Amino acid sequence: MHPFIQQLFPARAFAPALDYPFARSDVAMLQRLTGEAPSLDGQTWDELLLDQYAAQLARETSIVGQQELHRRLSGGQADPASIARVQQLLDDPAQAAGLQRACLPLRQADTEVSETLFGAALPPAPWWRAWLWLVPLALVLAIAATWLVGWPALFGVLAACAALMAVQVRFYESAKAWERTLDTLRYLLKTRTALARLDVPAVLPLAAGSAQAPRLTRAIERSLLHYVPFLDTVLVEYGDWLLLKNVQRYFRTRQLVRQQLPFLRDSFTQVAQLEADLALARHLRAVPVFCWAGAASPRALALQGMRHPLLENAAPLSFGVRGKGGFISGQNGIGKSTLLRCIGLNLVCARAFGFCYAHGADVPRLAVYASMQNEDSLDGGESLYIAELRRARELLALAEEGAPALFLIDEIFRGTNHLESVAAAAAVLHSLAAQHLVIVSSHNLVLGPLLEDCLAPWCVRRDEAGVLLLAPGVLQATNGIALLAQRGFDAGIADKAGRVFDWLSTHMAQPADCTGVLERA
Repeated sequence: MHPFIQQLFPARAFAPALDYPFARSDVAMLQRLTGEAPSLDGQTWDELLLDQYAAQLARETSIVGQQELHRRLSGGQADPASIARVQQLLDDPAQAAGLQRACLPLRQADTEVSETLFGAALPPAPWWRAWLWLVPLALVLAIAATWLVGWPALFGVLAACAALMAVQVRFYESAKAWERTLDTLRYLLKTRTALARLDVPAVLPLAAGSAQAPRLTRAIERSLLHYVPFLDTVLVEYGDWLLLKNVQRYFRTRQLVRQQLPFLRDSFTQVAQLEADLALARHLRAVPVFCWAGAASPRALALQGMRHPLLENAAPLSFGVRGKGGFISGQNGIGKSTLLRCIGLNLVCARAFGFCYAHGADVPRLAVYASMQNEDSLDGGESLYIAELRRARELLALAEEGAPALFLIDEIFRGTNHLESVAAAAAVLHSLAAQHLVIVSSHNLVLGPLLEDCLAPWCVRRDEAGVLLLAPGVLQATNGIALLAQRGFDAGIADKAGRVFDWLSTHMAQPADCTGVLERA
């Protein structure tokens, strides 16, 4: 809103609609344009539920802050300066509240501008834009000529109107979309100005542009007529169509943005970083537990009392490995997949933000890759097993790139028979674990002894009081048959299933010694 209008009317009369729902592609735009290699691929992002997590972080945050949070989650490394600022904001809620109020205008933005600022260069204005005023003048002269020469002058009026319409047809939508971009840039500059006025350490880097930002804001501000009811639809619209005001403004302000691009980029980057840190501090103030993560070697991690941030009242669990990965077993429905997501999300947060949802954490800053929800695809012509094979090939290719990484794998190769599933899973997991940290969960318990040389066995279970526990070892008592009766199956079916299970257990007993099976002869 124009500052003059703000002085005339109370702010509540123009209460803005906040937190516009941006598309995922808009939020991810900054990360794509900055050229940073993501530490997560698309499937891992989906399987760790990072859209839901990012939405939780980004509450009360503008598109600018959301894009910075997404950039960090996707591939950024925690910046010590950012960590220090988040800690400072946690220690001083009053400072955080003042910064939040200063950032409020930016939450009115309904258009992302990172593509304008960091994408392809804006094209220069055409040479003929300086002569656009001749078209409205020609219309006025043609109308005046009708009083002098009569109806023949109408051909001149029609020609001038045709020229006006041709220009509007070509540039009207572009000018309209550009105006929304200018709105966001104005909100960005006003936010920078408001932040620079605060006497707090967090905004010291913004002081350098304290004079330039207001001048640039005024240069791209709309006319007062846009904010006056009735006049905005009468004078402004007719002025656009008859005088080409919108097209002239489009070329003028676009040229101005081209000239001021370094300053606008700096404003975007600094405000985005500050708003992202504000969002993190606000989020951490509300969570039940978090800690600043310590460093660990690429083949080790330790999480004490970790929680999943998307689950309320989640039971804390401790997990750690050193030198080996982990093989996690447990009964159906006990939460093995959730545990994998919890480990993965905590490592992503440690790398991106420097903290974990735990009482204590020493973790490596690794790229994270997951394979947890492979499904068959009717449209893609993939069976479940083919989809699993494709994902396994992707993981092996990522492993061969050389950089240390964490691989989280849940129920690998469900789409084929038991024997081939175990054989293929053992081969793939053993190859991945040769150079990388691998944590896998599976109901195929024979994988535990088969992979004992590279994956330490862990078992998720409940104690007598129903409390969830995670302890070394492999599951001893399965519950797949027992669940038949619990889920309403006929007793005869449960009895038959039990007899078959007993027979299979006799004929396909777990091997006593798997040492060396996966070693080359």
